[in-house]
Amino acid sequence: MRESAGVTITHQDAQLPNGMRLHYAQSGDPAKPLILFIHGFPEFWAAWEQQLAEFGRDHHAVAPDMRGFNLSDQPLAVEKYRAKHLVEDLRLLIAHLGHQRCVMVAHDWGGAVAWNFAALHPQLVERLVIINSPHPALFQRDLAGNPAQIQASAYMNLLRSPRAETIMGENDFARMAKLVAGMGQEVVWLTPELKARYLECWRRGITGGLNYYRASPLYPVNETEPGAAAVSIPRELVTVKVPTLVIWGMRDEALLPQLLDGLEGYVGDLRIARIEAGSHWVVHEQPQQVNALIRGFLGPAPS
Repeated sequence: MRESAGVTITHQDAQLPNGMRLHYAQSGDPAKPLILFIHGFPEFWAAWEQQLAEFGRDHHAVAPDMRGFNLSDQPLAVEKYRAKHLVEDLRLLIAHLGHQRCVMVAHDWGGAVAWNFAALHPQLVERLVIINSPHPALFQRDLAGNPAQIQASAYMNLLRSPRAETIMGENDFARMAKLVAGMGQEVVWLTPELKARYLECWRRGITGGLNYYRASPLYPVNETEPGAAAVSIPRELVTVKVPTLVIWGMRDEALLPQLLDGLEGYVGDLRIARIEAGSHWVVHEQPQQVNALIRGFLGPAPS
């Protein structure tokens, strides 16, 4: 149990019917509408601690450790991290929590899962909020044909490699910390206390998180593989029909702002909020602004 801004955050495990056990942090009243926060790489539920404090006041706010991360199950097989399994985890988690629908807020790899989830299960998503995570069709487009994005995403080939665990884990995850610090921001948010919590998470295992990269067909071309250039994504599988807010830190050096170009072709009800001073880690850098944007998108607080 942990208290943040006067809101108590508690922890539970969900044993899902597909055999996966997901750990999650929660705040607020389970009888209130569900708002689900989905983290990316190399993070865990605590990426959303300030959002749990804010939205737990009038929602059932839940932030799981995604499969492969921190206190959730960490299957070793790469195929266990294909999108269909990650989407199914969230569908089953919503049911486990006793809700029919949710607001889904997601960042980075969490956003990749959320884009797919909203396209496949629109009946379960009241509203979608995506933070610095490209729509899959636009990511495929730019990984295949935009030299700037191909270069910005070159690190993905390292994270997909068999040596990634060794390289990223050297010197107590020094390169992992550098990855977090190397995406265009001054890392004032990564306090010693928070860094210690991230290190504790990474020491539990990083293979699951790396397997997100290995399982995905979307990666930049390299010396032996065509990567995203070999992928074709049917429009009907990735069209999102729920109201969507995309928040983008414009100083993201890994996921370039050009990934927003053409998004309206895949999302019928779309708002985009650009945060000029934000980087890939805008959730940490500008939490109050991110929370205010989400609040404005959701409308009046639920009764």
